[in-house]
Amino acid sequence: MDQASVRVAASPERVWALVTDITRMGEWSPEATGGRWRDGSGPRLGARFVGNNRHGPIRWNTHCRVTECEPPSRFTFTVAENRMAWGWLLAPDGSGGTELTQWREHLGPTPFLANLLVISGLIGRDREHAMVDGMHRTLEAVRTTAERAT
Repeated sequence: MDQASVRVAASPERVWALVTDITRMGEWSPEATGGRWRDGSGPRLGARFVGNNRHGPIRWNTHCRVTECEPPSRFTFTVAENRMAWGWLLAPDGSGGTELTQWREHLGPTPFLANLLVISGLIGRDREHAMVDGMHRTLEAVRTTAERAT
């Protein structure tokens, strides 16, 4: 499992509203460009969404399902195409802020076509490093947005 954390000077409720709004993920992520809820319901256990991604000229969608949704502390979803789980953990930091952690974990072997895309280098040669770096960059961007709004 890979993870990264940051302290955010905003309440867990405020941060939760940001990280569970998949339509806005493109504002913070270096690769995700946003998404849409398939049933229009927003974050809830079992909800499905389509995530939009890009790496240079390459664009693709992912099909995701929410597997944990405990406001304002846990939000996790799985990605069908690569058998990956992505999640957010939010905890009060004792001073009115939030300790925000983003994590990801492989749930099984990567399917052949997804693995072929990685091996080809079309979405980067050092994919694992890029994903961890992307988590750090996303966390910093979410922190900036949350703190600007408070």
